Amino acid sequence: MATAKTDASAAKSPARAPRPTAAEHLALVEAAQAGDRRAFARLYRSHGRLVHGVLLSRLPRAELRDAMQEVFTVALTKLGELREPGSFAAWLAAIARNYARDWFKRHANRSEIAHEPQAVEGAAGSPDIELGGAGGQQRLADALSLLGAMGELSEDYREILVLRFVEGFSGPEIAAALDMTPGSVRVKLHRGVSRLRDRLSAEPASGGCHE
Repeated sequence: MATAKTDASAAKSPARAPRPTAAEHLALVEAAQAGDRRAFARLYRSHGRLVHGVLLSRLPRAELRDAMQEVFTVALTKLGELREPGSFAAWLAAIARNYARDWFKRHANRSEIAHEPQAVEGAAGSPDIELGGAGGQQRLADALSLLGAMGELSEDYREILVLRFVEGFSGPEIAAALDMTPGSVRVKLHRGVSRLRDRLSAEPASGGCHE
């Protein structure tokens, strides 16, 4: 039971910190590049949910705590290499994706490290979504967890859906953070939710996966 509790704690999203304005954000990145650790600490707080969401869409939940620390350690080490301070969020998300990719290379037998089909902690603010059928409404966070375990969604769809419905980002915030157009985000959200709805409609009414 202790392990399950630890895993749930690791999956919980970081507290939402006030978002700095674009000018404040740029100043923080530039200050951090100049060696200001307080500025980097503020960047950590304001971007923790972004990194958590990117990792949550890819890694087993038990790995999230260590992965978060490692991603920000790499970011601090390589911050001087960032050419465009305004692209810090997209750069940070890329580091998180690369970490997840390398993690799977180190753990080659993916069949042994599938995501656990449990509800995602820290998603209390996630909106319900009408999924239709006998099941009525179901938390999207729960559905995402199940689909993550079964590999029904590609990583890019999972990433955007987790950021939107688990981490609470708006569409424009996702677009800015991932260096995408708002239109592309809307399309991926629509397609991802549609695929999610189709998959859940195919589940037995009793729920659960017994394979």
